[in-house]
Amino acid sequence: MILSGEEIRARLGKEICISPFCEDSLNSNSYNLTLHNELLVYEEVVLDVKEPNRFRRLQIPEEGLILSPGQLYLARTVEYTETRDLVPMIQGRSSLARLGLFVHCDSGFGDVGFCGHWTMELSAVQPIRIYGGIRICQIAYHEVVGVVREYRNGKYQHNCDIQPSLMYKELGYTRQYEQLQLDFDSLASSCQEQADYTYSTAGNSVGRGTPAQTV
Repeated sequence: MILSGEEIRARLGKEICISPFCEDSLNSNSYNLTLHNELLVYEEVVLDVKEPNRFRRLQIPEEGLILSPGQLYLARTVEYTETRDLVPMIQGRSSLARLGLFVHCDSGFGDVGFCGHWTMELSAVQPIRIYGGIRICQIAYHEVVGVVREYRNGKYQHNCDIQPSLMYKELGYTRQYEQLQLDFDSLASSCQEQADYTYSTAGNSVGRGTPAQTV
């Protein structure tokens, strides 16, 4: 059984916590959650389920950020939620699906007792511009039958940030994630040197060989 919007409101402060809560985001049987202005992308050519994979962060500026097809973007909700004695479920919004944006690939069901921000897996069918603060997904609540054993010490519990996959912990690896740090000054200098070399080589080639064509 899925809770109605009115029942979600009635259970706030009891089985359900949504912070911040906005009345306008309450639907007939769900609640709209909003997108934080930071994303995470992996920096590996091949991702390894047994190893921590390097990543870097992207900020969504006020003018928006264009997502590219074929790239996985991890995001999180602005809202912090807690759920007791209910099963929370995250789903994308149909308005965004009609624009080719997939919000939560394959992990919609949460655990009874989960506390934290929700990490989402964004992927786009075609280039699409997104903005921080948009209503990105909806959370619904299912009643559960039987004895409940709450999710208390899971690897994603009480998170306050975007959570990359921690599956490697299930497989016995304990090394932590590395956020990839790029030296942009050195990178820019290297690119300029390469450009200068290419330009000078092309110029010398024209000078020594066939004259440049004119139209």
